[in-house]
Amino acid sequence: MTDTSPGPGGFAVDRRTALAATAVAATALTVAGCSSTSNQPASAAPDTTAAKAPVPAKNQGGDALANTADVPVGGGVISGDTVITQPTAGSFQGFSSTCTHLGCKVNEVTNGLIKCPCHGSSYHLDGTVASGPAPRALDSKAIKVDGDKIVSA
Repeated sequence: MTDTSPGPGGFAVDRRTALAATAVAATALTVAGCSSTSNQPASAAPDTTAAKAPVPAKNQGGDALANTADVPVGGGVISGDTVITQPTAGSFQGFSSTCTHLGCKVNEVTNGLIKCPCHGSSYHLDGTVASGPAPRALDSKAIKVDGDKIVSA
């Protein structure tokens, strides 16, 4: 049997209704607390300065990534999010520095291999997988030689 005797306010509320009302109120408070503007007066505009932070110009079309002299024949260098290799003299290739296994960043180019420190994947200088667990080659990145500089294309 459900108790529906008048409560402190002089009206009857059964237990289920009271619990449901409490749950609705708690949900409303949680949602209001998560709102980015809930702590600001209604007349204040939301602060969007963080969302408009300047994007670094590095690695955008035409920006210098490395000097050609810095990329050894049979090796490579990592510049930001780009791996630059020179498998043969005068032939430069660009790849993403993100490993295709779980998204770690490759961190070195040694002994003719591009290496990922997280799980041991390595890639040949042409970006193809030398040893797994990487499932596929590194993604290509467009680069070009401009005088003695290597730039993003």
